[in-house]
Amino acid sequence: MRVLCSLGLFVVLLRLSASLLLGAFNIKSFGDKKSSNTTLMDIIGTIVHRYDIILIQEVRDNDLSATKRLMDHVNKGSPQFKYVVSEPLGRSTYKERYLFLYREERVSVVKHYTYDDGCEPCGTDTFSREPFVVMFSSRYTAVENFALIPQHTSPDHAVVEVDALYDVVADVHDRWNTNDVVLLGDFNTGCTYVTGSEWEQIRLFTDKSFRWLIPNDADTTVSHTDCPYDRIVVTADMMKGVVHGSAEVYDFMADLNLSHSLVKSLRFSAQNKTLKGYYGHFLKVRLEQLTTPSL
Repeated sequence: MRVLCSLGLFVVLLRLSASLLLGAFNIKSFGDKKSSNTTLMDIIGTIVHRYDIILIQEVRDNDLSATKRLMDHVNKGSPQFKYVVSEPLGRSTYKERYLFLYREERVSVVKHYTYDDGCEPCGTDTFSREPFVVMFSSRYTAVENFALIPQHTSPDHAVVEVDALYDVVADVHDRWNTNDVVLLGDFNTGCTYVTGSEWEQIRLFTDKSFRWLIPNDADTTVSHTDCPYDRIVVTADMMKGVVHGSAEVYDFMADLNLSHSLVKSLRFSAQNKTLKGYYGHFLKVRLEQLTTPSL
């Protein structure tokens, strides 16, 4: 899909210098092989420690051994992070998990569920990987409770799947009575996957109560294409905490001074097919911090 994917997106939801930082990372086929590579895990660990909540996509880990190895690596010396993870999701033998790591001193998980998108064996389900919706709570943020809806779409069905996220938001509202929602992940909404009039088929786009914080002319890759595959979309209620115009691209390869040769050296082969590195797309969101009241 993308040859190099090291760029990420930065969105600020803050009015004070300190805040809660959310992120999303698409690690290509993260499983036992990649979690056994010390150099790779050092880089991932450095990235994870930037965030208070981080979504990791494309987790291929049936027995959670790679996840546990990641947690041991992230928490070595000073346990800070906990995790919540979905079941393996997918229509075939190929399945992925959505994995959230979160800094337990600043945020907690209130509840979660996997969205029911229809009968998978019947072939009437909507998503290749249905959303794993998590409500988080933080005493540090003005929005105390907020729901995160992750989505890694199938490129060939991006229009249908992104449109159906509209129904997921409605379901979250019905279940939890909240409109404080952030949708984020690898939507594949760019270039040839979603074009021209197809945008009018996406309710999440046509309904102006949603704010797409990453514009269609953004580039979230470092390949020769200029494609905004990765997105952050927020509801109007959640938008009240956003600093307008604050979205920007974050290049973690440049920030961590990683060379392309190092990135290439970290590729792995499986069944004679090259897995295109560990690097992923970054989405970063800051939540406005509460001021401490005088006692």
